[in-house]
Amino acid sequence: MRRFVTAFAAAGVVLLAGCSSDDGSDSGTVTLDVSAAASLKKAFTAIAAEFEKQHDGVTVRLSFDGSSTLANQIQQGAPADVFASADEKNMAKLGDLAVEPTIFATNTLVIVTAPGNPLRIRSFADLARPGVTAVVCQAAQPCGAATGTAERNTGITIDAASEEQSVSAVLTKVTTGQADAGVVYVTDARAAGDQVATVTDPAFAEVVNAYPVAGVRGADDGGLGKQFVDLVLGEDGQRILRDAGFGAP
Repeated sequence: MRRFVTAFAAAGVVLLAGCSSDDGSDSGTVTLDVSAAASLKKAFTAIAAEFEKQHDGVTVRLSFDGSSTLANQIQQGAPADVFASADEKNMAKLGDLAVEPTIFATNTLVIVTAPGNPLRIRSFADLARPGVTAVVCQAAQPCGAATGTAERNTGITIDAASEEQSVSAVLTKVTTGQADAGVVYVTDARAAGDQVATVTDPAFAEVVNAYPVAGVRGADDGGLGKQFVDLVLGEDGQRILRDAGFGAP
């Protein structure tokens, strides 16, 4: 596992405590708030279920969105005990709020199309063909930044029909027929199953996203946030991530 040091502090930010007893309940149930990149939805849903199984009386409340969006929300005081980002840049936004960020997985890009690939898209360059409606992530999101790197590396510019706030939104545009193709992560394509066809490109091998996870400083979680992070980094969490298609840290 790799650790990295955040480059700057998020000064003047007040963080609301995310871990608390459920309102209106005498059961003593505690809620752990976990904010995670949209591409982690399947894996972290399974990890959260495992965590709840191991911790009686604890409910994991998951929030999935683009990493940039989540980082901004946490900076503005949104409840969060744990943050898992699809890149190191958005984790660094939290500065000292992020407690010992640690890389726990990697991911790469892939092109998704309608089943059967009706437009015969064979490469990244084909997304720039006339008549191909392609969608990508916003540049502020990790999937968008990675797509931008692929564009610069190849000299190919995609005139995207839209730039989405999360990788799951890109996938939805393709699966609902609103776009011919989109650039997502390998894990998202795997989760979509036979709803999409996939196309790889050698350029994607040069663009690998590293995913860091961290507890959020100031969270009143009684150490549960660290325990959740430990599960992600441990044998059970890593097995779930591998099964979802993520690469090793």
